[in-house]
Amino acid sequence: MSGVNGRHQDVDIDLGGLLRAIWRRRGRVLAATVVFSGLAFTGASLMSPDYQSEARLLIESRQPEFSGANNQGPPQTTDSLFDESGISSQVQVLRSIDLIKQVAREMKLYELPEFDPTANPSAASDILVMLGIKKNPLDLPPEERVLKEFQEKLQVYQVEKSRVIAIQFTSKDPRLAAAIPNEMAKVFLSLQSGAKLDSNTEASRWLEPEIANLREKVRDAEARVADYRASSDLLLTGEAGGTFATKQLNDISTELARVRGERANAEARAENVRAALASGRAVDTLNDVVASPMIQRLKETESNVQGQIADLSTTLLDGHPRLKGLKSQLQGIRGQILSETKKILGSLENEANVSRLRERQLVAQLNTLKATSAKAGEDEVGLRALEREATAQRQLLETYLARYREATSRSGENATPADARIISQAVEPTERHFPKVLPITIVAAFASLLVSCMVIMLLELFSGRALRPIGENGEPLVDGKRQARAAPASGIAATGGTPIVPDEEAAEAADDSDDDFSVESVAAHLCNEDIRVAISVSPGGDAGSTNAVMLARLLAEEGRKIVLIDLTGTACPTGLMAQSADLPGITNLLAGEVPFTETIHADRLSDAHVIPQGDADPVLAMRGIERLQMIIDALSNAYDTVLVECGPADVRGVRKVARSRDTNIIISAPAVASEDIIDLITGFGAEGFGEIVLMTGTGHPQSGKPGRRAA
Repeated sequence: MSGVNGRHQDVDIDLGGLLRAIWRRRGRVLAATVVFSGLAFTGASLMSPDYQSEARLLIESRQPEFSGANNQGPPQTTDSLFDESGISSQVQVLRSIDLIKQVAREMKLYELPEFDPTANPSAASDILVMLGIKKNPLDLPPEERVLKEFQEKLQVYQVEKSRVIAIQFTSKDPRLAAAIPNEMAKVFLSLQSGAKLDSNTEASRWLEPEIANLREKVRDAEARVADYRASSDLLLTGEAGGTFATKQLNDISTELARVRGERANAEARAENVRAALASGRAVDTLNDVVASPMIQRLKETESNVQGQIADLSTTLLDGHPRLKGLKSQLQGIRGQILSETKKILGSLENEANVSRLRERQLVAQLNTLKATSAKAGEDEVGLRALEREATAQRQLLETYLARYREATSRSGENATPADARIISQAVEPTERHFPKVLPITIVAAFASLLVSCMVIMLLELFSGRALRPIGENGEPLVDGKRQARAAPASGIAATGGTPIVPDEEAAEAADDSDDDFSVESVAAHLCNEDIRVAISVSPGGDAGSTNAVMLARLLAEEGRKIVLIDLTGTACPTGLMAQSADLPGITNLLAGEVPFTETIHADRLSDAHVIPQGDADPVLAMRGIERLQMIIDALSNAYDTVLVECGPADVRGVRKVARSRDTNIIISAPAVASEDIIDLITGFGAEGFGEIVLMTGTGHPQSGKPGRRAA
């Protein structure tokens, strides 16, 4: 903003001045508040009060589960009958003109002046009508004037997330405010019950001839089904929907499958015996041979003869007549076994032949029944069509009968209750609905107080009395002068390659005025000079590195984007700033183990960033030290300040890091002897570094600033 003392000057709003201006005019503010509050109180008290009352209806199904002795229909559901749109429809019914007219007629509202205020117009209203500015309200019929006034006083709405409808009415008569909602609810229930009764009567009258007609149709349809079934020989069996042709086809198919199985079994058994005889295998392993009683007896006889031959062979020679007789007998028995086996084979072959003949007979019967079944299937198409027609007519008749019984059972006067009931009747109100004198007075007082304060503040702002000039850095001016900030390293900063102040004077300044070399002063210097890259050397070890961490955090609090690179041997900055000591850092980046972005991490206590020491091999990292300057240049493009903490490094080591002689060198030397500081400054000056800043401690707050956060 501009316009202070005729010069271009930045200004700010003086909030304290605005509050003081309001306080100086507090008498006027209070007077305006009292006046407007009194006017509001008087006006609200003189207004004619309105009273409001409310009745509530619950929309629900009140159909009894059994309306009559003959009612066999399904019970009516409740939740499915009244959804959101159904309740909204009931609200519109309550607001309908017919219902309001009936209430107005029964309560004779047209006789009350409240519902026809235009019947006795005022003089001002007559003048406006004569001038043609206002339409004559008496041109409307009295009934329409009453309806218009009634609708303005009526509110009907659905209670949120429920099936409850509220009926509110506002009137100057508290008795009338309660009577009208109750009468509306009564008329609504009566209209619903009458509508249901008329609907049931009409349904009964329409269903009677329809039912008589349907009975004849059902009788004719069932007769056609029976005639068609008899003419097509589609007589039913005991099975569901099956005919005799279908049943015979199923039975023969089942028998044919069984016979084929038996034939295949007999052929397999005969082939097995035949193969054993042809190959000379022992037939006593075959089931059919072993199961033969004759074979079993021959086997026993063969076993006995073999036993006798074995016994006599021990005492007689092979040519003995008795041994020859027994051997001849053994050969005869074996011949009988072979003959009996052939008989068994013949029996199996006969069994297979019988099954084969039975199969041929069944196949012939099956083919005959297939033709018969095909014709029966064609006839069943027509039969199913007739049955569907008869079923449809029968179901329609049953539906009409159920509805007729239900309608007749509800035709009585008390059998059709309305699908709603009154859950809360309107009562005569005892307190006025409008106007609320006390709330209106409080709101008027608060509004007048607020408007008065806003008017005073706008006057102060437009007059310029609530504006104050500020300096270039946003600091207010005091007596036309900017508040001084501490100069950083005032006795040590050097340009042109050599220090301006002799070394002895610098040492005395370091001893006598620590505030000039504090972390706050160095931070102010870096901010004011917009230093992009700074190299920090800590001859005192970790104490100096700790101050460098404090400097980075202080710069972050000043709003600068800063990153600290930990090149110390002890990794002190890493331990103070990083979330973990195992994070990848500058050594990993120099060794080429990780990408650039994975080495930058956030400080755990500030908005500063840190590139920790890392866990790569230092020897391998030093081989890529030539890449360090490229890394610093890249960081200086992304950050406002790049701070490189080198720890207790010498001038030769710093020269590897800072190629440019214009790079700012920060000597962080708390609790370090003056002689050591002088030697270090002299060494940097001899190497050609012209920007050397000394930082010896935390110092004291400058220019009334609050203390900074310590590392």
